[in-house]
Amino acid sequence: MDKIYHIGTVGQAWGAAETAQWLSEQTVKRSFFAEVLPAIEALTTDFTLEQYGELDYRHVSGKTYPLFAVKSRNWQSDKPTVLVTGGVHGYETSGVHGALRFLQTQAKAYSAKLNILVLPCISPWGYETINRWTPDAVDPNRSFATDGKAAEAQLVRQYLASLNTSFALHIDLHETTDSDNSEFRPAKAARDGTVNKNWNIPDGFYTVDDSEHPCPALQKAIIDSVAKVTHIAEADENGELIGEKIAQFGVINYAKASLGLCGSVTDAPLVSTTEVYPDSPSATPEQCIQAQVAAVVGALDYLLANN
Repeated sequence: MDKIYHIGTVGQAWGAAETAQWLSEQTVKRSFFAEVLPAIEALTTDFTLEQYGELDYRHVSGKTYPLFAVKSRNWQSDKPTVLVTGGVHGYETSGVHGALRFLQTQAKAYSAKLNILVLPCISPWGYETINRWTPDAVDPNRSFATDGKAAEAQLVRQYLASLNTSFALHIDLHETTDSDNSEFRPAKAARDGTVNKNWNIPDGFYTVDDSEHPCPALQKAIIDSVAKVTHIAEADENGELIGEKIAQFGVINYAKASLGLCGSVTDAPLVSTTEVYPDSPSATPEQCIQAQVAAVVGALDYLLANN
């Protein structure tokens, strides 16, 4: 069905007034400073924390959000380097808490053989407002190209460039939620002056490979690992997930660099974007977090076995 959004005029892209109206409707619903930052700070016993920037949103929420990277301590140039990103879309809860859970439970063991770098919450304002966009109504996960408009994405790009290192693998933790159809896709169509057609929300976990540089064996390793924790999404009657033809069971492909996706932010030959479905009647919030951890573990085990 077509979904008409309550802000803007059909067929006309938003201007400043519509963006301001949208922003005025966003409210803080949970706390980055209570739920996420203490968990990051507690990792200092076993990891190195680096603040790679901050988001000064005092004009929006009265807050300035620090942005942290968590690095394994025994960093060595001869070891493969792995990047895990969470919370590019702040509303995708298990992406943030899955990255943190991986650090809390698994990352130290892997750091003997790998350099581990985790950015657990790239969009903290989005986390607090349970939102996909920045306060300027920009999608961070379309902003990782050099001309991207989201500070959240550009600060990540600048930080990674400053490390002057090559990455062997990057796994970016996401969710596909029912609110994609009820809120975010209609809002995007209204913002852009286009017509929205809702897609089928897959019930279960899936991954997004890079159609420009596919690594199907990695995706299968991730799917096999996650299947031990929660169910994998079945294709719809058209053989698709979110409107894309499946490349293999539980996997679709996107052109990540062309779309400015976070998955294109490094030179890693192995890349995957995870998609957890938190609204499934068959999955709990804890299972969603465990699915993200299983995805990372499956990816790292694949890297180690094939390095």
